[in-house]
Amino acid sequence: MAEITYREAVRRALVEEMRRDERVFIMGEEVGVWGGTYAVTRGLLDEFGEKRVRDTPISELVIAGAAVGAAMNGLRPVAEIMTVNFALLSLDAIVNHAAKVRYMFGGQFNCPMVLRTTAGWGQLSATHSQTFENYFAHVPGLKVIMPGTPKDAYGLLKSAIRDPDPVVFIEHTHLYRVRGEVPDEEFTLPIGRSEVKRPGRDVTVVAYSRMLHEALQAADELAEEEGIECEVVDIPTLRPLDLEPIIRSFQRTYRAVLATEQWLGYGLDAEIAAQIYEHAFDYLDAPIRRVTARPVPLPYSRDLERLALPGKDEIKQAVLEVVR
Repeated sequence: MAEITYREAVRRALVEEMRRDERVFIMGEEVGVWGGTYAVTRGLLDEFGEKRVRDTPISELVIAGAAVGAAMNGLRPVAEIMTVNFALLSLDAIVNHAAKVRYMFGGQFNCPMVLRTTAGWGQLSATHSQTFENYFAHVPGLKVIMPGTPKDAYGLLKSAIRDPDPVVFIEHTHLYRVRGEVPDEEFTLPIGRSEVKRPGRDVTVVAYSRMLHEALQAADELAEEEGIECEVVDIPTLRPLDLEPIIRSFQRTYRAVLATEQWLGYGLDAEIAAQIYEHAFDYLDAPIRRVTARPVPLPYSRDLERLALPGKDEIKQAVLEVVR
């Protein structure tokens, strides 16, 4: 069992899958010599060459469209989009083509591709600090993964590359240096599984990606300061969404806090809240609380940016409100 960073876990998964299957190749802006925007693909060009690590024009629609065509013709592309903000420019290829190929051709074609991209912030201003995972999770035909730990990033990326359907795989920039234990032997993790990361009895906290770490830290502090035990449920796969661990947890705690970086309104938090109300209403002891980003374009100012984004303190306050 090695302790490696999130970045190293993603790179290891890519390298192993490229060695395992010659149909797997990487394409994107500056993924070759420069190793990608966040250095995830650094060194892959030296091992696999230009045929399988392909630098592309600065056009997200070209990247995604070429990946769709390659996937339909038997290859397994991993298309890197620098940030999820730029993925808006590739929506036609992803939503209108990749997601619908299998359905529209009656199963005669599929589209085994992965769209790798990042979400995150850090004085990047309003157009470069957005989180759009709910856009993709809304679309039938896509699978959407946003893992929060190195182990999950490794195992789920390998599964995504092997999957016969298109997968949107989103990495958070604030997690690349996070370290975690990853088994030395090769393994995959099933897509579409939620997991209890911390057991508790008083309130269910649902989170993913960076907010998983904020939730775990909030839970530890609440246990020490208030004697409140939070059960933290991680949802690394956003579509298909595994609700069972969330519902089971809620049926024990009777209270829930949903923590995401999305804007308040029309997000995954609203969907999960609706599902809890539909499937476990009789267990409800307090209104479900949502911890989200403020519904404003993200400011450039460091102090204003922090005020607009949620963290462990907002989670702690929400937990106290539903418990007391």
